[in-house]
Amino acid sequence: MIIGVPKEIKEHEYRVALLPFGAEALIRNGHQVFVQRGAGVGAGLDDEDYAQAGAVLVDTPEEIFAQAGMIMKVKEPQPQEISLMCEGQVMFTYFHFAASRELTLGVRDSGAVAVAYETLVDRRGTLPLLTPMSEIAGRMSIQQGAKFLEKPQGGRGILLSGIPGVPPAHVMVLGGGVVGMNAAKMAAGLGAHVIIADNNLDRLRYLGEVMSPNVVTVYSTRQAILDKLPHVDLVVGAVLHPGAKAPWLVRRDDLKLMPQGSVIVDVAIDQGGCVETSRPTSHSQPVFVEEGILHYCVGNMPGAVPRTATFGLCNATFPWAQKLANEGFEKATQNSPELATAMNIDRGVVVHPAVAETFELPFDDRYAKQ
Repeated sequence: MIIGVPKEIKEHEYRVALLPFGAEALIRNGHQVFVQRGAGVGAGLDDEDYAQAGAVLVDTPEEIFAQAGMIMKVKEPQPQEISLMCEGQVMFTYFHFAASRELTLGVRDSGAVAVAYETLVDRRGTLPLLTPMSEIAGRMSIQQGAKFLEKPQGGRGILLSGIPGVPPAHVMVLGGGVVGMNAAKMAAGLGAHVIIADNNLDRLRYLGEVMSPNVVTVYSTRQAILDKLPHVDLVVGAVLHPGAKAPWLVRRDDLKLMPQGSVIVDVAIDQGGCVETSRPTSHSQPVFVEEGILHYCVGNMPGAVPRTATFGLCNATFPWAQKLANEGFEKATQNSPELATAMNIDRGVVVHPAVAETFELPFDDRYAKQ
């Protein structure tokens, strides 16, 4: 099989989907690897690194899409990439379909096979290909929130940690999964007062055991959130329903309860956002203001730390990429229930229930039966 690795073209996306060691391993298994020149430069990986691993360097994405049986990417295919996708071509990447009907229909109509990092569920019930990026996004949410609380950035002018005699900021984290846990840890480590809300009591008990004393757990209800909003300086949206659109936990009118100049970092923006007023932003224009509240809604936060993020991502994705390449996606999904959960679209048919439900599209349960 030919495995293709194009250069990412989403704005300020510097990660790459395959490390040189991965290319070398695939080649040892009898595959060919085509890498677009410059694909790894943003992550500190030179073309020569891939050439020494045995990869074929090509100049354009067209060369890759025209020949590869499997494309490995980091972010969802952009419109110009969708136009290059071929019938039956396997796309192994983050898709986050629930955030975009246009993307969903474009990939469906291309006839390609969409294998999504973000919905692969392992035998422990976790999301191993989403976890490393969620860890980064959770930690970065506090870095970015702290920065935009500064007055020159438009914030309230509050130091997250406070100082002796002046209290620290109050942070509320919506969701106690990987993103939320990492956000709470970072905020607590800086000395902030942290509230982490979730509707899973077992998860709250676990968080209560492992978190530091300045983290308080709260069972997530609408009233509980409304009660806390007047007192928080930073809200982190960390809600995840795999494959589905995130629910709105904070409505537009709720923002009026928050102090002016407070900050919302909606990490859930990849799945549509958990705040009604959220809309996708970019690293070059990361924030906007609604109702006097700064919103940071960058969908590819880990792309700002591409060296760390690339190694973390590839460490997690490569074993599954190797399985797809060695066995082909049909046999691999038959042999691996985990890979079956990553199947979102198969040659013109939506095969993930959450994606179909989000856009009220016809659904085929062929992989749910495996």
